[in-house]
Amino acid sequence: MRKLVYCIAATLDGFIAGPDGADPTGPDGFWPIAEDYVQHLVTELPEVLPVHARSALGVTAEGTHFDTVLEGRRTYEIGLAAGLTDAYPHLRHIVFSRTLRQSPDPAVELVATDPVATVRELKSRPGKDIWLMGGSELAGALYPEIDQLLIKLGPLTIGNGIPLFSRDTTFDPRTWELTEHTVLKSGAAFLTYTRAAEA
Repeated sequence: MRKLVYCIAATLDGFIAGPDGADPTGPDGFWPIAEDYVQHLVTELPEVLPVHARSALGVTAEGTHFDTVLEGRRTYEIGLAAGLTDAYPHLRHIVFSRTLRQSPDPAVELVATDPVATVRELKSRPGKDIWLMGGSELAGALYPEIDQLLIKLGPLTIGNGIPLFSRDTTFDPRTWELTEHTVLKSGAAFLTYTRAAEA
């Protein structure tokens, strides 16, 4: 069965963006993007690179991990503000929103219904894994369905911001097994945790 993988960049203190929710890797962002970090993405996770980065880096690889990307409206609107109606045309692109009435791009699917039901239906179909890219509210809503965490851990702290999971996420302690890890010379780490089997 396909897995739902929350693949997200996070700071050492557990934030995925600053308090304003803006793109931390954008022109005014705070995220350190070292050469080895970019090279690791190109080599190991090319499908998570947005279309403009793929183009600039000459990336054409389809990728082996994901064929579908899920994101919430606020995260999607970061791309829209940068002029990208579909930052991931190489993936099936689903945006969860109760307020957007029409998709700005014919290839981007809008879903206004329960994300959990949608993910369960996606998991039941054949294909590669499903990439949950954020934001924290959608990750909180899908918390019970997440099978793997792929944390792109940056060597920085920011003190305050948007957490990995929304503060409204239900309290539900879970244990995870570290199944893969790569630590780069620049200090970034790629950590894959798989949800531990429940006793």
